[in-house]
Order: sequence, then C-alpha cells, then structure tokens
Amino acid sequence: ASRTPSTPPVDERIEDIDLAEEMQGSFLEYAYSVIYSRALPDARDGLKPVQRRILYQMADMGLRPDKGHVKSARVVGEVMGKLHPHGDSAIYDALVRLAQSWSLRVPLIDGHGNFGSLDDGPAAPRYTEARLGPAALALTENLDEDVVDFVPNYDGQFQQPDVLPAAFPNLLVNGATGIAVGMATNMAPHNLIEVVGAAVHLLENPEATLDELMEFVPGPDLPGGGVIVGLDGIKDAYATGRGSFRTRAKVSVEPLGPRRTGLVVTELPYMVGPERVIEKIKDAVNSKKLTGIADVTDLTDRNHGLRLVIGIKTGFDPNAVLEQLYRLTPLEDSFGINNVALVEGQPQTLGLRDLLRVYLDHRMQVVTRRSRYRLARKQERLHLVEGLLIAILDIDEVIQVIRSSDDSEQARSRLIDVFDLSQVQAEYILELRLRRLTKFSRIELEAEQDALKAEIARLEELLGSDSLLRAQVATELDAAAEAYGTPRRTLLLNGGPVAPRSRKAAPADLQIADAPCRVFLSATGRMVRAEFVPDVEGGGIVPPSRRAKHDAIRSAVDTTTRGDVGAVTSTGRLVRFSPVDLPSVPANSVQLGAGTKADAYVGMAPGEHVVAIVPLTGDAPIALGTAQGVVKRVMATELAPGKPDAEIIALKPKDTVVGAALAPDDTELVFVTSDAQLLRFGADAVRPQGRAAGGMAGIRLTAGERVISFMAVRATDDTVVATIAGSSQALAGTDPGSGKVSDFTDFPPKGRATGGVRAQRFLKGEDTLTLAWIGDEPRAVGPDGAVRTLPAGGARRDASGQILDAVIGAIGTPIA
Repeated sequence: ASRTPSTPPVDERIEDIDLAEEMQGSFLEYAYSVIYSRALPDARDGLKPVQRRILYQMADMGLRPDKGHVKSARVVGEVMGKLHPHGDSAIYDALVRLAQSWSLRVPLIDGHGNFGSLDDGPAAPRYTEARLGPAALALTENLDEDVVDFVPNYDGQFQQPDVLPAAFPNLLVNGATGIAVGMATNMAPHNLIEVVGAAVHLLENPEATLDELMEFVPGPDLPGGGVIVGLDGIKDAYATGRGSFRTRAKVSVEPLGPRRTGLVVTELPYMVGPERVIEKIKDAVNSKKLTGIADVTDLTDRNHGLRLVIGIKTGFDPNAVLEQLYRLTPLEDSFGINNVALVEGQPQTLGLRDLLRVYLDHRMQVVTRRSRYRLARKQERLHLVEGLLIAILDIDEVIQVIRSSDDSEQARSRLIDVFDLSQVQAEYILELRLRRLTKFSRIELEAEQDALKAEIARLEELLGSDSLLRAQVATELDAAAEAYGTPRRTLLLNGGPVAPRSRKAAPADLQIADAPCRVFLSATGRMVRAEFVPDVEGGGIVPPSRRAKHDAIRSAVDTTTRGDVGAVTSTGRLVRFSPVDLPSVPANSVQLGAGTKADAYVGMAPGEHVVAIVPLTGDAPIALGTAQGVVKRVMATELAPGKPDAEIIALKPKDTVVGAALAPDDTELVFVTSDAQLLRFGADAVRPQGRAAGGMAGIRLTAGERVISFMAVRATDDTVVATIAGSSQALAGTDPGSGKVSDFTDFPPKGRATGGVRAQRFLKGEDTLTLAWIGDEPRAVGPDGAVRTLPAGGARRDASGQILDAVIGAIGTPIA
C-alpha cells in the first residue's frame, strides 16, 4: 500500500540562515560581551563589572569594616541573584582576589578564613567569611549623593552603579589582569602614596611631562616586595602603555651553622610561591643544570612571613649560585605591562599620564555632582527653615488660619495667600509639631539658617571656580593616601642588562677559586677572609685609613681560599677548617664587623672557644700556654692530613688553653698572670713534643692565681706590654679599671718555670689583672668591638695604671 507523506503544520516556519553570517554575528556579540562586561577594567575606578558589583552589593548589605563578617556564600548569592547572573565560582574567585594581600597592593575585602596562598587555592565559600576592607569604603562612598549614574540590572528589578566614585586611583594602585577576545590587559600594582603624589601634581600642573610624573611614581610597587632590575621597560610602559621589567627575589647570604652558608629568601617576585621555586630548584639539580645546592627548606609561617632557606655546599660561591638560581628558577621573573582599559566604553592602551588624566576627570565629575547635590539639598532645607521662621513669628495668626479652615487643603491655600509661602513651606508648617514652637526652637532655626547660607555660599563658590574644585579633589586624594597608604615595598635597581635565560647554556663553574687570601681572627672572636690585591706592599693587604669596630687582631694566617687552616681551641684541640665559606671582604677595606663568629664557624662544643688560628704548613712549631702555667710546643704536622681535628695537648683537670701561636726558636714566650706577674723566656727552652704529651712547667703560680695571657713574640724596640687591672668582685663589663702601657725591654728575661716580675701595681680596690697583651702597636676594643683608646706608653713596668674612661674587652694587633 502506498504511504502518503504527512503535511507539516500550518504554523511551522523554516528559515534558511547563512552559516558564515550567523557565526560572524554571534562571535562579535560574544566578543563584545567579554570585552565590555567581563575581562577589562574601567579606567575610572579600575574595576571589572563583577568586582564592582561585589563591592556595591556588600556596601548595600552594610558589611562595613566595623561590622561582623558574614559567610562568603551569602555574598556570592546576593551578587549572583541581584546583579551578576553568572556562575558562582566566577564571583567567588573575584571576591577572593580582592581579599588577597599578595595579589592587591591595597586589599579591598577583609577576609576571614582560608583565602588561599600563592601555591594553593582558597577554601569553599561556605567555610570563609568576608566584609569590606577600609579602602573599599573610599571606593563606594557618597553613592547616595548622585555622584555617578545608575543603570538597571540584568532583569530591570534593581539599580547598580555604572562606575564607583573611587576616592583613589584604584587601577594604578592595585593593577589588573584579564584576557578578553583579541586583547588582554596586565597592569602592575603601584604605591598609593606615590600615585596620589603624581595625580595631585598633574591636577595642579595639567601640562606636566612624563619625566615629572615619574619623579613621583618611579616604578611599580609589588605587594610581595622583591627587587625590580632595570627601569627602561618601565619608562616605555609609562609612555606607551606597553613594556616589561624583571623582578628578583630578595635574597641574603647568611651563615646556617658551623662552616655552612646559605641563601635566605624573604621576598619573591609577584605571584610566585615558594613551592614553585622549590620544584624548579629540584628539577634543575636533578637535570645537572645547577650545582652547589645542598638542601632547600621552607620555613615560612604566619608570624615571620616568607623564609626560604637554600643551603650551599662547601666550596661553592653563594653569589655565583644565586646568579644561576636567577637564571634557572622563578627567583627571577618577567612582568609584561599591557595597560588596556575601558575609556568611555572603548578599550584603549594608556600610558601613565593618560591613566591619571582619565581618573582625575572622573574624580572632578564626581566632586562636581556631589557638590551640586549637596547644594540642592541645602537650598531645599533653607527654604523650609525660612518658612518655619515666618510661621513662628506669627504663630497665633497661623493657628487661627488653620483652625478656621474646613480642611487641610483650604488651610494650605489660605497659608500660601496670607503669609506668601510656597506650597512646600505651607505643607511643612501644617505638619509642624507644637513642641517646635518654643523660643529655643526659634534660636536653633536662626542658627541653622545662618549655617545653611554659609554652606550654600561655599558650595556655590566651589562650583563656580575650577581652581577650588581642583584643590578639593587634591585634598581628598591626600586624605586617602594618608589613610590607606603604606611605605614602598619593592626596591628599584636601575641595573644593566639581565643575562638572558638559555636552556642550552653549559652549567657555570660555581666553585670559589683557590686564590691566595689572608684569614683574620679578631680579638673579639670574629673571622673574615680577605683576598690579596696584586702588586701591593705588605702582603697584598691595604691597611685601613682609620679604625673600625673589631679591628684588634688576635691571629692572621696566609693561605688559599680552599686551603686548610688550624683553629686551636681552649680544650687543647686543633681543628682543621677551610676558609672557603668565610665572609669575604676586600683587601683594601678589611672590616671584621662583617665577619662571622669563629666558634660558630668552626663548630665549638658548649664551653669551648677558639683561642688562635695557625697555618698547617711550614716547619715552625705551635706554642701553647694554659691557665695553670703549662707550656708546650708541638709541630703542626702532628695533625694527620685529612683528619678533621686532634688533641694536641693533654690537659690536666680544669685546665684550659689561654693562648697559642707559632713559636720558632728565635721567638720568646711570655706568660702574664692574674696577680700581675710577667715571665719571658726563649722558645728554644721548650723542646717540641708529640700530640699526646702534657707539656712542661712554664711559670710558677702562687696559690689561687692563673695565667690570663700567653703569647709568642719576636721582640723589637717598639714592643710594649699593655695591661688592664680591675676588681674581681665587679660584674663583667661594668668596671673600666685602670690600664698601663710599658716597654717590653723593661721586663728582664728569666728562666722557664720561675715566677716572673711585677707588671702593674694595683690601685685601691683592684686585686686582679683582667687583660694583658704583648706586641707592637696595640689596638684596644670594647666588649662589643667598639674602638677604645689605651693610655700613652712609657710607663714604668711596676707602676700603677691610669683610670680608664670605658671598659676594654680585648687588645690585639692592627690589620696588616
């Protein structure tokens, strides 16, 4: 059987549409929506539509800084339901960014809860709470005074501001980022105080040049701090709206422990988290692109902020390793500026001057509209007050007119005719309460009338003068900067070109070169390494022109950067160490204040300290003197190569080493005791012994006394003896005591194991010698390393000392 085709319904209509035209039209409509309604900020208030709607809705909900937090989910729901009919995740993401202190230079929302970190996202909106931050009030203030236009929301049920009043240049201060269709924006944050300074200058000088504005805004100020290297790209961006700059982490070289040096990162480039840095470091180390890294530890916490510790292997130059970290990891990052924003509804690329000009024009309009609104309200109120005063003056007749009227309409008409009032004034009088008819109310009304006339005159003058209007805008900008501004966080360095990042570059040699150097140990226990300067007399070290802290030297050893030096400790050990990780100072500016503590660098046990440093090469023996008067000479070769430490004297119980130095046969050994006895004898009187030996008698001590100083000297005509006396009952560092400097030749040599001769006579109240030193050109320092002055030389060997002005903590030789 044949089947007849069914006929379509009569009301069905099929239209043929060209696919190319439909795609083109739909794409343009989509692109338009993204550009104008989502991705790009308005140049006036610096906000995207979703951000503006969030701040307006929170202000409408009364979520002020002095109110309690509410659930973020509630805010998201209100915004989505009334103003922004898009996904809740997009609204919440925008809200979160407005609360992140590492994203915005001046956060606009005060978040409570987990709002994420640089390496992790926030908690769900049901777990976090939010309210407006103080700075957000400056963006939303005066909205009820007709300062901006309001437009309908998506369904016409509510009104929303087309732009916020914005009491400060939010776009420049907080920056912006967004990807539209065919265009994108990426704007860097800036310092509020600097931006306001530039805006006020441009307001007062409309023809100001870019160079003048950059005197106020030298560059971006990133929320996380860091260092911006090179300013050429920034100036290009300020001139044309496009440019780039490089940011580096803030890194310092710090000692991490005995003979360990590390890099401590306290600030990272913009939007770079520590976990990302650690991951890149591990990748570079595993791929052999980076050497010298021992470990990486993230010690970041809420109390101390960011602290990323990168341990450096022994023998590697921390600064060289840092340069490679800059090249291979996000410790150095690039920021491309693309200042695209909406100006009168059109996307434009703006330079610094254009951005400030658009904002100032907007702010001038806001202040003008606000002043007109306030003027109209003041005039309306003055009109009512004048009517009330007329009524109060003839209150009896007013009451008679009202009582004799049949209804309120007739009463209103008769009041207008009799007292020459307007309809508004008559209506207001009819609603007047009887308690306002007192004499006191009349005085109040007259005072209010005078105040209203003065305020109206001020507003009319303001609206009639462009200069006064500009001054008002400048005053409000300064107030915002004072209220919400903070000091600059990012350091600007106008350095040279940054080395390009090449993935194929061969790994650099990061180890410290084995160059000649001199290691200094100060009398206060600090060590530094100074590289030799070629062709300089005096061993390649240039003595400083004036004194500085810690400049009294106890020992100095010539070696190489990767060589070995011996540290003699108070417990009789000789510890081998390399100076490679010591702080390096210029040979022409040796500063012991930049050094590290010798005990920490060598790795001393509690109660043990370094008394001297000696070379481990050569034929000269090392002489040691102990607190109980024992002397010993031992060869440095007794410390076996490769052995880190060894005992070089067998000490008796409770005995300690008080001094050590190289002592060839032609030198003299000198003991000084706490009861002011000095003994000198030739070093050849002490035969060298093995490491296990306990030494021999050096000086004979009286009961209860001890050796305070032991030195090996090669006497010259300039050799002196410096001694400091004090009271054993005084607290350490409180009694300066007395000091004396005598010629060393005044002290006759005597035999080993004798008692010596008197070195200083005690004054009243003194009973002990606290310091003693023998050598040429004595240098004294305080307990904190501060420079001190000794009495003049030439005193008799057994004379009393001169009262000192300040406490002397140590004496040594000058830097040479």
